Amino acid sequence: MERNDRKINSRNNTITIDRDSKYILRKIILDFAILFCVGFLILAFYLWGTPYKRGFFCDDESLKHPYKESTVTNVMLYIVGLGLPVLTMCLAEWIRLRDYVGGRSRKVLGWEIPAWVWETYQVVGVFLFGCACQQLTTDIAKYTIGRLRPHFFDVCRPDIDCSLASNKWRYIETFTCLGENEKLKKEMRLSFPSGHSSFAAYTMLYFCMYLQKRFTWRGSKLIRHGIQFVLIMIAWYTFMTRVSDYKHHWSDVLAGCSIGLIYAIVIFYFVSNLRKTPRSRQLSHEAELRATNGNTRVQV
Repeated sequence: MERNDRKINSRNNTITIDRDSKYILRKIILDFAILFCVGFLILAFYLWGTPYKRGFFCDDESLKHPYKESTVTNVMLYIVGLGLPVLTMCLAEWIRLRDYVGGRSRKVLGWEIPAWVWETYQVVGVFLFGCACQQLTTDIAKYTIGRLRPHFFDVCRPDIDCSLASNKWRYIETFTCLGENEKLKKEMRLSFPSGHSSFAAYTMLYFCMYLQKRFTWRGSKLIRHGIQFVLIMIAWYTFMTRVSDYKHHWSDVLAGCSIGLIYAIVIFYFVSNLRKTPRSRQLSHEAELRATNGNTRVQV
């Protein structure tokens, strides 16, 4: 009888593990599939998207600025906007949960996933999902509206004689660009809204809210807010350079900033699990973790 009971118990444990594994694997596959779909649409716009063909007025002074290289390049934007938050989230979740072997750990096909790995996967995954959604929203607006950038005349060099009196007040829709750089001729129609601004606003605000929830060190009351201030200034500097580099009109930057801020707030409060843990509970939970490891410290 004892042998039969052991076989039944082991079989039940196997079924439970298999069910848990299926649930976790299904969740991971669906998460990656959704993120891939959104990312693919962004890539499709970049590779094959055709912006709306908008015309211009010859006397439009806002389109006659010179072309300049970006002060904040795409590489800088992605390193600071993606690399810094993701690395910080990974490190923070590892420090917070590295010694925790309780119920938050998961098992997949007999392999135990540590609590900090699973939590990092969820935190980073939600952050990247929101980033992809705001970028797709921005791209849809860019290609639908097709607003001309401030350096339109410098890049396009349209075959229209604007010195003629007949062209001075006429809205010109049919023209050919004499500029040779095809990439710039496509991007000159993607002014509204600012992609740099929406990206910087989303990543920096979300990162600030993440730090507000996870940064629990009490050694200094202002250090967390000082870091948040630096992050906000990074985003602010990015906004300003998009105008000073003549990449966008001020209204483009305002619209892009609004998109990023809205997505950061919505994703943080309605999609992520960060808001569900009260700060007081989180502090007591971390104190309990340190106590179980024999590293209890009194926080001042």
